[in-house]
Amino acid sequence: MTVILSQLFIGISIGAVLLLIALGLSLTFGQMNVINMAHGEFIMAGAYTAYVVQQTVSSAGASLLVALPAAFLVAGALGVLLEMLLIRRLYERPMDTLLVTWGVSLILQQLARDIFGAPNVQTRAPDWLTGHITLYESGGDTLTLANSRLFILTLAIAAVVGMTLLLRLTPLGRRIRAVVQNRDLAKVSGLATARVDRTTFFIGSGLAGVAGVALTLVGPIGPTMGTNIIIDAFLVVVVGGIGQLKGSVIVAFALGMLQSVMEYSTTVSIAKVVVLVAIVAFLQWRPQGLFTLRTRSLA
Repeated sequence: MTVILSQLFIGISIGAVLLLIALGLSLTFGQMNVINMAHGEFIMAGAYTAYVVQQTVSSAGASLLVALPAAFLVAGALGVLLEMLLIRRLYERPMDTLLVTWGVSLILQQLARDIFGAPNVQTRAPDWLTGHITLYESGGDTLTLANSRLFILTLAIAAVVGMTLLLRLTPLGRRIRAVVQNRDLAKVSGLATARVDRTTFFIGSGLAGVAGVALTLVGPIGPTMGTNIIIDAFLVVVVGGIGQLKGSVIVAFALGMLQSVMEYSTTVSIAKVVVLVAIVAFLQWRPQGLFTLRTRSLA
């Protein structure tokens, strides 16, 4: 029983990472109809930001706290730059954005290799994240939760709460939702849609940078680290429902737990296949995803 609970917690922590990444994609892909294949490289940028900060700040704990907002700003700035130079010319042309941003992702990966070198690098976790919490211990059975994974879960929950409050309670959130629901009407109503798009891209890309910092706690940093997980995050957004935050939350944790349990009972490769088959089967039954955006359109 403790083994199953342990695997479920590992799955929840995997889902937390997927959720952090999917939050940004939910804005740029789900709400703006932009397939940003360079989103994974914004994750990489956030991770390398954490590495650079740690080389400057000697304390691992302080460097982590500094790296989180720094990674948000760095990745967000990259997102704004991409939106201003390329994406703004390709709205409503998702296939073109896919091709263009794929090329940008390759450029950013090579740039990372040129700056940091080909071998992966590693950050040092703070002492308060290296231990674990023991929830249950009896005989030979022990259930422990790693502090680093608990921190990632807390970070994901905080990001979801922050995004929800931003979209529902702030003027910026109302402007974002107005542009999403009807861009042309928002424009003729006086909203600066270009500015809203840029701000949205900044927030979505910044969240990817935060996810990159979280990934440094569970693995090495390398030029292709974002590419290895971005497809799973896209699947979370699609299965959860385009632009539906609550759908992304549910699907991220569900896929994380399914993958963790299958990896324990089979192998990593078979677990990936099972998860993919489950996603395909679900989309055959419900192609619009778990949740859909309600509109008054008769089309």
